[in-house]
Amino acid sequence: MSKQIVVLTGAGISAESGIMTFRDGGGLWENHRIEDVATPQGFARNPSLVQSFYNGRRQQLKSVTPNPAHIALAEFEKNYAGEFMLVTQNVDDLHERAGSQSVIHMHGELKRVRCQLSGQVFHHDDDITPEHQCPCCGAQSLRPHIVWFGEMPLYMDEITQALSQCDLFISIGTSGHVYPAAGFVELARQSGAETIEINLEPSQRADAFHQAIHGQASIEVPHFFRSLLQNS
Repeated sequence: MSKQIVVLTGAGISAESGIMTFRDGGGLWENHRIEDVATPQGFARNPSLVQSFYNGRRQQLKSVTPNPAHIALAEFEKNYAGEFMLVTQNVDDLHERAGSQSVIHMHGELKRVRCQLSGQVFHHDDDITPEHQCPCCGAQSLRPHIVWFGEMPLYMDEITQALSQCDLFISIGTSGHVYPAAGFVELARQSGAETIEINLEPSQRADAFHQAIHGQASIEVPHFFRSLLQNS
């Protein structure tokens, strides 16, 4: 019988493609204070700064490519006969570019913008300014489709339901700092799932997992998921 599998990916998997991790030890995000570029209050104070910041991150995506870990997850999804959910904390599109079909971006996506009036979400590849007009209402109401501090992550009902029913939960490249994702391992264990962490080094939640695999995601993920597919 095939297992129901939930995979969570974090910054560590994209870092190997050259995308900078969320913040450094000084609490900065690419030399900006988190409060200035990753909160609703920061956007209200200085929308030009925030839009420019995300323009830069969006442009960075053009210079990076998926690594073997992204590709291995896409290949596993393609060939696995059971139920599989891929949840990512990352806002890049590397999973999709690797071939993953059903990616849940719980923290939003760089290549999408959202109307603050209607809530409608639109694909957007290029730079955006505070003066851009929204396609749905014509107002200057667009913001990055990113979950900022103080905002609720997306798709939590679907994720929680999957965790409550899964047989196997695998966390890849996450630090264990950010909730609610850091608590997913407990939700999975409550359903009786086996839990595995694949990380460069032990995360803050390492003790909560049944098994830990330490090493580069681009090496360990392909090896693990090839073996999992062979044994499924």
